[in-house]
Amino acid sequence: MNQALRLGRGRYLLQLNPDTLLLPEAIDRMAAFMDKHPEVGICGPKVLNRDLTLQKPCRRGEPRPWAVITYFLGLSSLFPHSRLFGQYLMNYMDEDVTHPVAGVSGSCMLARRSMVEQIGFLDETFFAYQEDADFCFRARQAGWQVIYFPEAKIIHFGSLGGSRVQPYRSIVEWHRSYFLYYRKHLAKDYFFLFNLFYYLAMMFKLLVTLGVNFLRREKYAGSRKP
Repeated sequence: MNQALRLGRGRYLLQLNPDTLLLPEAIDRMAAFMDKHPEVGICGPKVLNRDLTLQKPCRRGEPRPWAVITYFLGLSSLFPHSRLFGQYLMNYMDEDVTHPVAGVSGSCMLARRSMVEQIGFLDETFFAYQEDADFCFRARQAGWQVIYFPEAKIIHFGSLGGSRVQPYRSIVEWHRSYFLYYRKHLAKDYFFLFNLFYYLAMMFKLLVTLGVNFLRREKYAGSRKP
């Protein structure tokens, strides 16, 4: 992705996964929005599943411990309109309203060239996951807005690549990438004993996820939802 981004010459740089389908005028609408809002460094569209439901990770809050724990415990699903339990996927926000977010999906994001020249390209420490979250974090740290823009829409045919071809590696890499993201950006905000506990919790979750996947008839990482 970085090799391709470095070849870009326009005022915006588009990151787009190959397993996506652009709906009419999606990129034009994002570019027009960013032309009108020079404070926006990154814009992400409304990402849809094949059944045209919202692919919820296309707009995310900061993945701090409380947000992540309530998400994986299912509390955000039990209380979908709660700001307390829905901080990660921002379920309490109307999916058809444009709003600032902590991160958008790396399956499709439009980045302002001047912002990329300021913060740099994707951090290649992240092998397969969280590089989009890291990119958005660095943009926000530099004073740029990250915006979820539902007037632009794409379809993302997720869970059809490495998550099924190499599910165990995908599981390990997801957890590894989140650990790297947390250590790079968030750990400094917490007491070291809490961080030790949280790292152990990450390891426990990794082992549980690997065990559950081992018992599945069909092996896959992440959600099976199309």
